[in-house]
Amino acid sequence: MAKQYGGKYSPNGTPATGPREVIDDRQVDAAGARSNVLFVPAIVLVATTFSDGPVQLITGLVGAAALTIAAMLLREGLRAEAAYDLRKVARRPAFPRKMMASALTGVGVALASFAHDASVLSAILYGFAGLAVHVAAFGIDPLRDKRMEGIDTFQQDRVARVVDEAEAHLSVMAGQIEGLGDRALLVRVTAFQAAARKMIRTVEEDPRDLTGARKFLGVYLMGAKDATIKFVDLYRRSKDADARANYEQLLGDLEQNFAARTQKMLLDDRSDMDIEIKVLRDRLQREGVGLK
Repeated sequence: MAKQYGGKYSPNGTPATGPREVIDDRQVDAAGARSNVLFVPAIVLVATTFSDGPVQLITGLVGAAALTIAAMLLREGLRAEAAYDLRKVARRPAFPRKMMASALTGVGVALASFAHDASVLSAILYGFAGLAVHVAAFGIDPLRDKRMEGIDTFQQDRVARVVDEAEAHLSVMAGQIEGLGDRALLVRVTAFQAAARKMIRTVEEDPRDLTGARKFLGVYLMGAKDATIKFVDLYRRSKDADARANYEQLLGDLEQNFAARTQKMLLDDRSDMDIEIKVLRDRLQREGVGLK
């Protein structure tokens, strides 16, 4: 079987080490080309009304602005919906981006029609048609919180808040490192994010684990985010090798601590389950129900 070796003369210049599992936790952008292509109509609208007189030009510019803002809102709405779908416990988006994008698309289409000499009634009809097509193509935002059966609402709300904050910290970290254009560092941060998200998923599965994980998903992730921002600022200016080594060591320590804590949470859950089974067996035996 082929085996990769590292060393003094390897591309990344690191010494050989034992095998280490690295999980690529990056995901395909939920927005993708289907939302990016909606920036094109705004450009076409400006180009086709530029020489048609001041009224048509202003109308076209306003319509293009509405279409551009709609495309931006749709992109963010699709990403928010994808994050909502991935979680077992999630709050509905505070701002209905996709529905607002549909409304602005209708406005943009109406203004585009009016700029090209359509009557007011025709422009309104075209606008409603554009809104309807947008809703049919992309749907609407989630309208209710996602909850798990058998767990009280207050506890689930606490989990949702902590998870939202944790994901925000991880997103900032990824954005900062991506700005450096350093693939090795990005893979390193991705491995840490995978360990952190494993803890997040564990807490979502059983919100009772939140007490033990809250410091990790709050204080520690905030510290990791702040350290990332400071490191990127320094490394972008000086390419300090010692700073990079210290940052990578910090990520390694955090990854190990997160993994260890997550494993302990899983073991505690198993212990709780074993205790509940034992109590149930004892109760059934007292009731005269025989168990094999």
